[in-house]
Amino acid sequence: MTDDHPQFSAGLCARLREAFARHRYDADGVLDAIGVPAHLALGRDEPELAYRASRDAGSLGTLIRLFLLGGAEPESDVLTALAPLALPDAFELGLLRRDGDRIRAGLDVRPHADDTGSWWVISDLDPEQRRWLDHAVDVDHVLGVGHASLSLVRATTRRPGGSLLDLGTGNGVQALHASRHARSITATDVSARALALAHGTFLLNDLDVELLRGEWFAPVARRRFDQIVCNPPFVVGPPRVDYVYRDSGLAGDDASALVIRQLPGFLAGGGTGHVLASWLHRDGEDWAERVSRWVPADTDVWFVQRDIADPGLYVGTWLRDAGIDPRSPEGRAKSGEWLDWFTSNRVDGVGFGFVTLRKLEGATPTVVCEDLRQAYDDPLGEEAAGWLERVAWLREHPDLLTERFIVPDSVILEQISEPGDDGWATTVRRVHRTNGPGWQHELDELATALLAGSRGALPLADLLGLLAAAHGEPLDALVDAALPMVRELIRHGMLLPAPA
Repeated sequence: MTDDHPQFSAGLCARLREAFARHRYDADGVLDAIGVPAHLALGRDEPELAYRASRDAGSLGTLIRLFLLGGAEPESDVLTALAPLALPDAFELGLLRRDGDRIRAGLDVRPHADDTGSWWVISDLDPEQRRWLDHAVDVDHVLGVGHASLSLVRATTRRPGGSLLDLGTGNGVQALHASRHARSITATDVSARALALAHGTFLLNDLDVELLRGEWFAPVARRRFDQIVCNPPFVVGPPRVDYVYRDSGLAGDDASALVIRQLPGFLAGGGTGHVLASWLHRDGEDWAERVSRWVPADTDVWFVQRDIADPGLYVGTWLRDAGIDPRSPEGRAKSGEWLDWFTSNRVDGVGFGFVTLRKLEGATPTVVCEDLRQAYDDPLGEEAAGWLERVAWLREHPDLLTERFIVPDSVILEQISEPGDDGWATTVRRVHRTNGPGWQHELDELATALLAGSRGALPLADLLGLLAAAHGEPLDALVDAALPMVRELIRHGMLLPAPA
């Protein structure tokens, strides 16, 4: 690991913040300067449109090319753009580096926003922007805001609360979002460099965050938090550490298992946790049974599997993530070791997804494992909050037969019919929730009729009695078939308790 980590100070960050604010180097300012097409192209790693658009943007254009595009800029332009920050201070910090008679960024500093406003996030340069340097990515490389980080941001519940722990903070982006709703934030990391850059991120955004160094939960031993978020080093494979931000040194999916087993012990009663995790799909083993064994007692847990990657695709993806060409000798050697490990451990796939947890006090827990691999637009965090509320309601109302229900307006019925001798015959009945993750359930004719009658007027027992009489079905059998379906529809927000 490198020994010389940036030493950010409040005064230096205040001067840098003043420069950024003066030139509107924030999310809205950058978008206004380069336009939507160039901004979208940047998301595809295609910088040319942004280079062209930034030419007429003055000092803001200098900052865009310097920090977003990895460009080499004239010293006089950088001096103007960063004033009142003195260039010698920026060089000493490692924020800037000389490249001949021009200046390049030594760290990645870029705007990041939510619906409320904009922040700046400090991280190490990505592999593409490091090509002009004379050494490869370091083992303690601090990653920027990637897709995994953003997906965890979207999967985290945002309820006003007390204390929050950002376990493995990296560049600090989860803590930034937590600052919108948590009263106090503690951020930990095993990497001294990650903590140094996260410290810079928090100072630059004028946020007060407690920073602690150590492995896993050791820095917060015997403490409890109202909420914990964690984007752990969840890459699965041989027990090695190529890069601290993604590799735990534990074999297989042991890192994800460790976090999920230990996290509830650091939650206050009723506290919630949100984790990105990976799990092995092994020949002859149900993934849901595997991850369910990780769950401690007295914990509600919702596993949502978003993707399954075959071993070859998985290895290639993570090699490219580190800037390693899978065709190179190094890439082939790492691929071979990785694939050999998968083969010897009977791994035929790697699952990836989100885990929502809640610490219970004396109640019977609910553990649900679900596939959610379809595309959807709404943030999963709101759905996670709703899921926790709905499973709590189910626990508090064990006798569903006495309850009255309604179908929310967001649920529609789709029917597919085929032509026959007697006209069109319905072959598929499917209810579809049009918001959230877009849950879908196929129903039979009786279940469809049950939902049609769920208008809040009659308790479930009466509706089932009417259906049994109308269709000549035994009532006990109909009740036994309906109750599991009703519970699942409630968990998915497709059937809700009627207002009192």
